[in-house]
Amino acid sequence: MRKRTVYVRDKMQKRYRYAPSAPKGRDFDPEFEPQLTPAHMLQLGVFCGKYMTDCRNEFPKSWFVKAKFARGKRDCSLNFFGIDASQPLSEWRRKGWIHRDDPRGWFQWYCRYYMGRRLPEEDARQIKRWKAIRRHVRQIQKNCEPGDLLCRPRQRQALLHWAYDSRTI
Repeated sequence: MRKRTVYVRDKMQKRYRYAPSAPKGRDFDPEFEPQLTPAHMLQLGVFCGKYMTDCRNEFPKSWFVKAKFARGKRDCSLNFFGIDASQPLSEWRRKGWIHRDDPRGWFQWYCRYYMGRRLPEEDARQIKRWKAIRRHVRQIQKNCEPGDLLCRPRQRQALLHWAYDSRTI
């Protein structure tokens, strides 16, 4: 793999850089098996259309071709399930879930991980958090008829935010 450095300059990071050490979309930790790519998540509609609107230069242009972005303020009708399933960034900070390398949170980490960036300690922490979200899959399986997308839509939307394809449950 050709070594390159990614330089980040957006509203939340001015002097951040990283050098991907794995091929894009491959060589994931065996414990981490996301069902959706970042591009597919953006296309389905996540985070009320207000995530990474100023970060397009860091990621492949193809991720944004069909992405659902809000034109102004958050628009939760853009989410696949049409409802808000997010906590504000301030809450994520309060709970200590934000790492300095990824000030936007888990999805930013996932996008960079997908692009080949590896931070062993942070990767392990985020993969542990991702695995913990699986409890919501179990709740949908326990409480909903298979394929009933109207059952627990907020939980299903939250799962989409974590790269679980809740449309298939």
